[in-house]
Amino acid sequence: MANKFAICDDCQATKIKSLLPRLKKIDPDAEIDIGCQSYCGPGRKKSFAFVNDRAISALDEDELVKKVEKKVNKTPAGNSR
Repeated sequence: MANKFAICDDCQATKIKSLLPRLKKIDPDAEIDIGCQSYCGPGRKKSFAFVNDRAISALDEDELVKKVEKKVNKTPAGNSR
């Protein structure tokens, strides 16, 4: 199953210019949706991303990336268990 990331390009706590390359490094093949995620309240104070349609948030980007790494699907697309 391919991973999907969704990030907001308007929320104050999410720095898209630094977060986007880090997400691509975690999974270069993931689908990435950039735009409003309707998560404005938490997005003012916390860095966040949706990983496979689940919201992940943290006080800073480094913590967020660590959480994202734990939530991504590790099985490459096309491989079944």
